[in-house]
Amino acid sequence: MKHILLALICAACMTSMEAKTLVAYFSATGTTKRAATKLAQQHGARLWEIVPAEPYTAADLDWRNDKSRSSLEMNDLEERPMIKQCTDVTPYDTIYIGFPIWWGICPRIINSWLDNNLPQLEGKTMIPFATSGSSGIGEAEAYLKKTYPTLKWQKGLLLNK
Repeated sequence: MKHILLALICAACMTSMEAKTLVAYFSATGTTKRAATKLAQQHGARLWEIVPAEPYTAADLDWRNDKSRSSLEMNDLEERPMIKQCTDVTPYDTIYIGFPIWWGICPRIINSWLDNNLPQLEGKTMIPFATSGSSGIGEAEAYLKKTYPTLKWQKGLLLNK
């Protein structure tokens, strides 16, 4: 009986420990969603999709069109697209924040999510991860550290596979 009770207590402790990690991500085409899902499974983390209030269409994502929604957003440093729903980040110690690389950095919707969750993110370990067909994550890491200097950023991950 003691062994069963001890096993239940250990299982509860492990579940509690695992619940302290959040993988929050934005995915425009599904690539980042696949990477986020795998990352959450590897770390026993909760998965949270950052969903825009107005979904992106294929035309919105046409980076070759200067008038497309993504181009207009990325060319305006103050742009903060609305998010459909926020999540409570207070229970988490470590937060992975994922996105596709747009114009070398994170899409503006990531700024929206970060802005909406400040100052609750302060003191938490923040780990950016990204997907990209051709860019690295270095410029995005530098941008996040410069834009949100009070957050505890760790080295980012490029998860293309």
